[in-house]
Amino acid sequence: MKASNRVTDTPPRIARPALVGLGMMLVAFNMRPALTSVGPLLEAIRAETGLTASGAAFLTTLPVLCLGLACILGPVMVRRTGAERGVLIAILVIALGSALRGLGGLPPLFAGACIAATGIGLAGVLLPGLVKRDFANKAGLMTGLYTMVLCLGAAMGAGSAVPLADLLGGWTTALAAWALPAVVAALAWVALVPKREKGAPPPRRAPLWRDPLAWQVTGFMGLQSSLAYITFGWLPVVLQSRGLSAVEAGFVASVMSIGQAPSALLVPAFAARLSDQRGIAVALLALSSLSFLGLVHGPVGLVLPLGIGLGLGLGGLFGLALTIVVLRARDVASAAGLSAMSQAVGYSIAALGPLGFGFAHDLFGGWGVSAGLFCAIAVTAAAFALGAGRDRKVGAALAAE
Repeated sequence: MKASNRVTDTPPRIARPALVGLGMMLVAFNMRPALTSVGPLLEAIRAETGLTASGAAFLTTLPVLCLGLACILGPVMVRRTGAERGVLIAILVIALGSALRGLGGLPPLFAGACIAATGIGLAGVLLPGLVKRDFANKAGLMTGLYTMVLCLGAAMGAGSAVPLADLLGGWTTALAAWALPAVVAALAWVALVPKREKGAPPPRRAPLWRDPLAWQVTGFMGLQSSLAYITFGWLPVVLQSRGLSAVEAGFVASVMSIGQAPSALLVPAFAARLSDQRGIAVALLALSSLSFLGLVHGPVGLVLPLGIGLGLGLGGLFGLALTIVVLRARDVASAAGLSAMSQAVGYSIAALGPLGFGFAHDLFGGWGVSAGLFCAIAVTAAAFALGAGRDRKVGAALAAE
């Protein structure tokens, strides 16, 4: 058993950590544009296809659900293909899903969104394991860096959606264009994939489903993600209903995503130095809720600073959630298991947020009830953070039995 642990925990000789880190950044850049590029084009899609508001809610929900379900495959892929080859497969799936949307019509749009989300889910599970393995002493910094790049990719997806549609002749080509950077990332990642070597498979760990701390991490991951996906899918629509043009709403969404970058970089590095992350989690949830309420009900002239505030809150929360997964894990194997559980279940929970937000708007009109739902999710996330932020490791409760 000790030999097996050494095989798994020893960094591969195929590349220096700097090259692995650079490859992770290229992959991270492609882990949000397939999702954030849809919101600014949603009204154009509805006008051309006749998609209803409920259909739009499903369009923003199904990819998040597929993202969560794909996370279940992460540990299986690590055991069968290795982490590097698994990431390559994931980025190719993202490229395929993005390209499929260029065929036009609702079936390719829905199918492409779900396929791309599946690749995003796989990559999201595999990257924390690579951080734990290759950057154990710099987990906060590396988590912050790839989270920051991920947020920049989200900003590019939101901000360039409408201009690309105008330049390329429609929303289908604008959405399909995001296959190109995914292909570039795949070509770069090929150099990091080792030749298949026979050896001991990664050790299996006891399932975490009965571990209270694992469920607290999962709840926090899912609920903070729900806030982000509500914002990605519905913020441009909310802003357009308040009188902003599609370009202006997309610009605010892009600024919001750019605002995620500094907190996504700094919060993980800061949180990794703390023994307890509960206070920072509650503060970020409060910032996100107040900023979102301001965007829905506050003066239109303040949408840009409020968008930046929302971005700072959401970016910090996402980086913090990923950092907590690494910090609460005992080793590489438990990091992969906790990452898979927290993202598989968590993103399935997150999928309900955009759906409920859209249904609340349909049922009650306006955005008041929907904004109340956003705040209720934030309060529940804070309750889970009070458990997930403690200085403990998963598996301790099971080992004590």
